[in-house]
Amino acid sequence: MADLVTAQLDGAVGRVTLNRPDRRNAMSLALMEQAIVALRSLSTDAACRVIVIAGAGPAFSAGHDLGEIRGADQPFLDRLFAVCTDLMATVHTVPQPVIARVHGIATAAGCQLVATCDLAIASDAAVFATPGVKIGLFCSTPMVAVSRAVGRKRSLEMLLTGTPISAATAVEWGLVNHAVPAAELDAAVDELAGRIASASRSTVAVGKAAFWRQVDLEEAAAYEHTRVVMAGNARSASAQEGITAFLEKRDPVWPS
Repeated sequence: MADLVTAQLDGAVGRVTLNRPDRRNAMSLALMEQAIVALRSLSTDAACRVIVIAGAGPAFSAGHDLGEIRGADQPFLDRLFAVCTDLMATVHTVPQPVIARVHGIATAAGCQLVATCDLAIASDAAVFATPGVKIGLFCSTPMVAVSRAVGRKRSLEMLLTGTPISAATAVEWGLVNHAVPAAELDAAVDELAGRIASASRSTVAVGKAAFWRQVDLEEAAAYEHTRVVMAGNARSASAQEGITAFLEKRDPVWPS
């Protein structure tokens, strides 16, 4: 099978690229399965401190491959959306922060992937949409990530109308962190990745896991979880080194 997803380690940065440029990186079952493998493989590399997901060709991702869905039987469709759910869960459960690098359209499941990533930087020419309603296939699974990123009223506007939003609007709504000129996209992504990679790998992993565990909890439960996490983190080698370096007015040398 052709490499529908490529993965490589570039210093401390793992780079996962959706590689169906002729189909605008439509997320076929095989592509999503390969993406899961790529993310999990990079996640186990001790040198990898942050992961960037990008798309080859003119688009980030146009969403699910409609050619696969048309005429498919129920078992295939059940598997397809289960694997999609697994991909989104994998983005959250790998210990490294995952950054979406969005240079073109990100629609339907492509928009879902952007919303799922921990961080996102877009070209100012990027466009985002959940247009399934226009073809009779409501973007129900994309709705989960998008509604959590942009809120109820804004997500419902996207979902019920299918109207695209610009990169500037995506920033305003909280779907992406920053929008930059296309020529500056790689530099902006690398700068953000570098800031993350400069921290202790184990500390970042603790923090990411705690964030996604607490973010939808009721406040008291969130504090109950994070106080335990923070107390354990405080005894770690990274925390002790970081605190000592701060008090000694020197740069930390991270154990991991």
